[in-house]
Amino acid sequence: MKYLKQFFVIIVISFIGEILHVLIPISIPASIYGIVLLFAGLVTGIVPLASVKDAGAFLVEIMPVMFIPAAVGLINSWDLLEEHLLSYVIVTFLTTVLVMVVTGLVTQTVIRSRKENKNAQ
Repeated sequence: MKYLKQFFVIIVISFIGEILHVLIPISIPASIYGIVLLFAGLVTGIVPLASVKDAGAFLVEIMPVMFIPAAVGLINSWDLLEEHLLSYVIVTFLTTVLVMVVTGLVTQTVIRSRKENKNAQ
């Protein structure tokens, strides 16, 4: 019964995200609205962690199973993907490297600024 209550909380928040997606004319997916609402609720304490913790842990555990339909879709679309495969691999590699570099630079900047703030105090 505990899991049902926790899933219900997550589903209600997701539904509110769907409503916001319809009402706000910005091209942001409804799932993003929902996750931001859940995060804000957890940070502010409106949604206690205990009310979603176990169901969230369960969803994280079964997450790999949720990628099976996407993988099957890729296999079914192989004919379309095959002719551009090299382009996809290059773009994926370059964007991964770019994200890693930018993340490293931002992290170094934050660490340096925190050290400077500690030294200034």
